[in-house]
Amino acid sequence: MTEAAVPGDYPQGVKLGVDVGTVRVGVAVCDRDGILATPLRTLDRNTKKNTDVRILAALAVELNAVEIFVGLPRTMKGEEHASARMATEYAKLLAGRLREGGSGMPVRLVDERLSTVTAHRNLHEAGMSSRNHRKVVDQVAAAGILQHAIDMQKARGTEVGSRVYAESAPGPTGDGAQAAPEVNMQSAHRELHKMEGYSEPGQQ
Repeated sequence: MTEAAVPGDYPQGVKLGVDVGTVRVGVAVCDRDGILATPLRTLDRNTKKNTDVRILAALAVELNAVEIFVGLPRTMKGEEHASARMATEYAKLLAGRLREGGSGMPVRLVDERLSTVTAHRNLHEAGMSSRNHRKVVDQVAAAGILQHAIDMQKARGTEVGSRVYAESAPGPTGDGAQAAPEVNMQSAHRELHKMEGYSEPGQQ
């Protein structure tokens, strides 16, 4: 009853921010109180096997995250083009992977206009050479997406963004989809542990 400081209509706890690119995926995390978003890591985007999606889902579960925000890139006019479609598809894949692994963690799309531009500018201001930006810019952009989301939640006292669901409807029906994901989630956890200390993509 002394919880006057606890805001209303959105989950409290660790949250992740995700910046989706064609080559790399930046990931950021915030503290349990939702005060500060910080860059976490960069994953190589694997469109064939979606190993990055599996690793990200395993990471979210391991950190006991309560929700994930994926940046939705729009033009300055608010239009959605190919990059927005890519982010939406990625969010659906992530939501599906979480669901298949037994987690109901929400995945939400939030406006990310200029997040990468802002990330580059911040890195310049921090004195990092442009040549080294690529190693961390995706993480910094993800932190910008997440900070924007948690700040809006606090300002509005309610949930922000739009929740994304996996393509196939949840439920017991399906062709053995319940058993296989457990194995996938475990292998993703193994990949995740192998990546301890990983901070930049293997791509040049």
